Amino acid sequence: MPSRNIIEIENLHKSYSGFKALNNIHLSIEKSKIFGLLGPNGAGKTTLIRIINQILTPDVGTVKFDGEILSRKHIHHIGYLPEERGLYKKMKVGEQAIYLAQLKGLSKKEAKEKLNYWFEKLGATNWWNKKIEDLSKGMAQKVQFITTVLHDPKVLILDEPLSGLDPVNSLMIKNEILELKKRKTSIILSTHDMNSVEEICDEAAIINHSEKIMQGGIQELKEKYQENSWTIKYRGNQMSFTNAVWGGWEIVTHKKINENTNKAEIRLLNQFTINQFIKGIVDHVEIVDINLKTPTIQEVFIKATTNE
Repeated sequence: MPSRNIIEIENLHKSYSGFKALNNIHLSIEKSKIFGLLGPNGAGKTTLIRIINQILTPDVGTVKFDGEILSRKHIHHIGYLPEERGLYKKMKVGEQAIYLAQLKGLSKKEAKEKLNYWFEKLGATNWWNKKIEDLSKGMAQKVQFITTVLHDPKVLILDEPLSGLDPVNSLMIKNEILELKKRKTSIILSTHDMNSVEEICDEAAIINHSEKIMQGGIQELKEKYQENSWTIKYRGNQMSFTNAVWGGWEIVTHKKINENTNKAEIRLLNQFTINQFIKGIVDHVEIVDINLKTPTIQEVFIKATTNE
């Protein structure tokens, strides 16, 4: 039976001169999904990526690629965009792109056809004879993205792919990542851009101090840190609202929206319920809107990695 996971990692350990870079990592990445690999600097993400790319070997543990033990034959099925960009500055864009494509097993003819397609798609048709050193950081980033996806890899590993891009080009690359997912590419996104994780990832894992501390769907991760906090919009006097909020609730924030309307975030304490809160204020102010406050992925990340 075919594996539902493109990458499966079990009991992975890696140390450098006594420093433990990865400790007992268990990780599964489902096929045709966008998987966020998150963690503070130095947490072990880069080491894990290098092991998947076979740049490093683990001390202990196994990595499976589409149900098979990871081996050299899988290299051509992986596309890797490293955070440290590796383009040769003196080479022309077209020459370098063809060279990198041939390293991934494409013929010169195939490479030219695919490059023409991608250059046109990403607005780079006039860059063919430019030298890399003459490109802006964002332009060079787009070239490297193209060379990473050119050979149609099964797995795409993107390390900070939006770094250096303006909002327009950032949106363009995000849309291309989503399009690649539709074409059944499995994508690992390593980034500190939590907004992008929230926008495009299906699932994520957080690594901290060399260990995986949590993994799950984006909504599932948020629910783990769901607090009994609510945002309420109301019409009426702020003093009346404040007086109505007694010992069972805490006002976290409060701001005036306009002359008649206010917005507050409240946190319910102990065993108190939102129904009790509503009963306590309904005779004093007019409730316009009330919603359970859901934490962002950035808030989840901060709490998970700082134990707040």
